[in-house]
Order: sequence, then structure tokens, then C-alpha cells
Amino acid sequence: MKKYSAVGIDVSDKDMKLIGLDDAGEVCLRRVVAATHDAIGEAFGEMEHTVIALETGGHTGWIARILLQLGHEVVVANTRKVRAISCNEVKTDWRDAEILARLVRSDRKLLHPVILRSEQTQCDMNVLKARDALVRSRTLLVCTTRSLVKNVGERVKACSAESFARHCREEVSEKTRQTLLGVLDALDTLNRQIAWYDGCIERVAESRYWEPIQKMRQIVGVGPITSLAFTLCVENPNRFKPRRQIGPYLGMTPRRDQSGEIDKQLGITPAGPEMARRLLVSAAHYIMGPFGPDTDLKRFGEHLMQRGGKNAKKRAIVAVARKLAVLMLTLWQKNEVYEPLRNERMKGTVAA
Repeated sequence: MKKYSAVGIDVSDKDMKLIGLDDAGEVCLRRVVAATHDAIGEAFGEMEHTVIALETGGHTGWIARILLQLGHEVVVANTRKVRAISCNEVKTDWRDAEILARLVRSDRKLLHPVILRSEQTQCDMNVLKARDALVRSRTLLVCTTRSLVKNVGERVKACSAESFARHCREEVSEKTRQTLLGVLDALDTLNRQIAWYDGCIERVAESRYWEPIQKMRQIVGVGPITSLAFTLCVENPNRFKPRRQIGPYLGMTPRRDQSGEIDKQLGITPAGPEMARRLLVSAAHYIMGPFGPDTDLKRFGEHLMQRGGKNAKKRAIVAVARKLAVLMLTLWQKNEVYEPLRNERMKGTVAA
């Protein structure tokens, strides 16, 4: 069997570029392998167990799982943070693969390794992502339809997205209804498909993630979709020590640009899983809104808003979403009953 000190892989949609290094750090393997299960098994099955580096991407999960099954050690590089690749003046697939191999051979921390989800978790996450795509498509069609109706001097009253097509048929003229017939039929289809995915998500939650979801849903504003997305993104509740590390992981910490007397406060990173971050921000909007009950989270956000300044409300919403993530992780880890005004009780301002 062939032996290499490290192997770097640059994955494209159809094939992979492999660069292998020997014990002296010289390139001794340069090969193109098709991005298929059989080709990967054949190419890496004939190698001695070694460390293999590849970047995050659409194919990363299943390729990494095959390599792990073959007994290799796999390091998945965080593409956003490996500037040796992203800032290379002459960037090619072969050079990217060689840089990955050299970095993993010298110091794996230089690749800022990410943790891969299990196959089951990824499958469950795909259900959420499929539903999310349908919901966003429905939102786009509803907004487009409202705009088209206004263009002819008509309106559709405020209503839920599920009932919008029905209200539109009832409230617009016959001529406008005929013009929008295809869009309204598409909305009906989307509503049925979203309802089907809601049933799938409920079954997934009950069969595998019921305990953590029930803990998180004690918080008003956190529903089944948000709690399941958070559970799937974190997967292991003990991976974040301290728990405040969940904020940077979800991309909800502000970037910073400091040099001498200049200290710029920038927007959030935004790294990590986009859907979970968006759902947490949506939950924070509800908590800070008129229907959100009095809680420590709401008081925390209101205190930040009182400071004023540019974009004070937006900053407060993101801060509440970040604090909400820490709270959800805490409830998951400690199996505690949620107290909406726990901080105030600890101060003695609310009766125990």
C-alpha cells in the first residue's frame, strides 16, 4: 500500500485534485479522482492510513465520511479562515490541494478545523432546509402578488401566508384574478408541501430530539422549527465550553478593526449556519416586540436600546439573539426549568 505523510484534496463538482506529500515534504502524488463513491473508495483504499485535508463545501460531508470509514484521519478546513488559499495571487486547484496538504502536515490548527455533522443529523437538517426553501418561495410569491395587485389599484387585506391565496381570490376583480391564476395555484401547492414537511419535522422531533426541544420551547418565542434547527446545528451540547462560544459559532458576534487609536465597530461576522442564525434573530424580534412577555431577555435588549446611537435597535436584536442561543444551550445542558425573570429574582427585585 502507498504511504503519504499528508494528502490535500481540492473538490470540484465532478472530480477531485489530490496532492500527496512524502516524509520529506515533497510532492509524490498528483492525481485526479472522480467525485463518486466507487472512485474515492478505490483511490484511498490503496493508501496506508494518513491524514487528509479538504475544504468545506457541498460535497465535503459524504466524502469525509467515506474517508473515515476507510480508516484515514480527516481534517476539514474552514475556507473562510484559511487566507493562504483565499488570498493566493495564483490560485489553482492543484495549488489549493498542495497548500492544504502542507498546512495539515505542519499544524492542523492553521486550518481552523470544523466539526462535521453525522449522516443522520445531516439528513434531518436537509428536511428543515427543504421546508425553509419552500417558505421563502411562498414569501416571494406573496410579496410579488401584493405588488401586482397594487399596480391596478386593488388591495388584499393583511392575512397569514397560508390564507393569502384564498383572500386574494375573494377580494380582487375577475380580470386580476385571471391574471394571477398561475401564481395563486402555485401558492396553494406550496401550502400543501409546507404542511407535509411540517408533519415530517414533527415526526423527526418526536423520534430523536424531543427532550432538548421541549427544554428550549419553555422560552416564549422559540418554536419547534427554531429549537430543532438549533439542536441539529449544535448536535453535541457539550462541545461549547464556555457556553458563550456558541455566539461566534453562529456568526452573531461583531467584527472588529483596531489599529492604534482607531477602533471600528463593524457588523457581525456572519459565520456558521445561516438558517439557525436567521431563526434566532426572528425569535429575538418576537421577544422584543409588543407581544413578547416581560423577561430577562427583553429587559436586556431594552437596556441596550436605551443607549441610543446608530442602529441601536438592530444591535440590540442581535445581542438578544446571541443571549438567547446561550440560554437555549444552558437549558439543554443543565436540564433546568426556565425562569423568565431569573436575573431579577437573583437581584431580589422579584419575589421568589
